[in-house]
Amino acid sequence: MVYDGDVGAVRLELRLSNQSEWIKIFDPRDWTIFVESPETIAKGTQLRVDLDVGGWLVTLRGTVVGHREGPAGVVVALGGSEKDKINYLNGFVRGGLLNLREKRRLPIRLSVTYGAVEGPANTFTKDINEEGVFLFTDRPLPETSQVHMLLTLPDRPQPLSLIGKVSHTIVAADDEPPGMGIVFDLDDAARDQLIEIVRELEARLHAGQLPTSTVE
Repeated sequence: MVYDGDVGAVRLELRLSNQSEWIKIFDPRDWTIFVESPETIAKGTQLRVDLDVGGWLVTLRGTVVGHREGPAGVVVALGGSEKDKINYLNGFVRGGLLNLREKRRLPIRLSVTYGAVEGPANTFTKDINEEGVFLFTDRPLPETSQVHMLLTLPDRPQPLSLIGKVSHTIVAADDEPPGMGIVFDLDDAARDQLIEIVRELEARLHAGQLPTSTVE
């Protein structure tokens, strides 16, 4: 058990040898997971769980809501911000590498610079696929606004230039993290390049080859 000072939470590691073990610890009725721990962790404690499912790495955040014995551990209620990660993980468990035709978005965190009203702004992606992306921001642009983005990719020296239009926004008053969804507006060559990049990211995500900061 490690105290994560950056997010004010306890950090636990959860390693599962295969995808079927995820089904045993995740309860879809209330979106809780069970994490074995010999330590006593009080209810209400904020947790960061570094999850490894047969090499598939992802960080989940939640709150301790209960305890179990034999084996000893805690029941963690996952936060609403983890919805996309859990949906993707459930799909991964059911079918392994996902078919891109399902249009499922990769729940990965990539650095982005985009053109905001006040000038260039820096943020991160919540998820991405070949059709669109969601960016975290407290000041989303109006819907239908055209956006130019520079997306930083792992192990690539140059950022990827993308253009899109804002399709929907989420404000701070909503239950989900604020930001904006963007639908890409690309020519055929740019879209083919993006499809290859998304496939590469997905393969590296499942192989556990992405930097830790990308799966947080």
